[in-house]
Amino acid sequence: MIIGRLKGEVAAIGLDHVLIDVNGVGYVALAGTRLLARLQTGDAITAHIETRVTESSITLFAFATDEERAWFVRLQDVPGVAGKSALAILDGLSPADIMDAIALGDAGAFTRAKGIGKKLGERIVTELAGKAPPLGRFGKFEVAAVAGLASARPEGVTGSRAEAVSALVNLGYTQGEAARAVAAAAKNGAEEVGALVKGALKELAR
Repeated sequence: MIIGRLKGEVAAIGLDHVLIDVNGVGYVALAGTRLLARLQTGDAITAHIETRVTESSITLFAFATDEERAWFVRLQDVPGVAGKSALAILDGLSPADIMDAIALGDAGAFTRAKGIGKKLGERIVTELAGKAPPLGRFGKFEVAAVAGLASARPEGVTGSRAEAVSALVNLGYTQGEAARAVAAAAKNGAEEVGALVKGALKELAR
């Protein structure tokens, strides 16, 4: 059985996990400190879940957004990045920060995460450079509410960036070129797709 989402009440909070009561059944899920800091016992919660099944155990990982869950999975495509390391990275960097660090070759950004050294940071950038950002399980990100807070636009900033990168790739630029240009445009303040594409084209024309 693969669990993809849990809707219930926060029954208890530990140092690295949360107990979610769903109609009287308690599910223990590992979670990052960023999410745990937002929770209080008794909160209503709808959390995105990544289920890991091995021969000896079933482990649940909880996330505030489907986008974070998708990056959790993508980061583990990199040799040396396991579940707890991926959680640590997502504690230190937002999905937008991760996209920028990969696009700009900023391996040092990943060393902000607990347990991520220089070599592993460089490996993450090398392994993921030029790849399209991850999508939700069914091709788009879902909305979930954590502690009563809902995201009106689940793709957030990274959704706009992904669209801008895709538009530039369709114009003939490589994934890497497009990602770097869009990251630079974003750092200059662009947020909407049109502004990101316009700013990226200026960067590419230099």
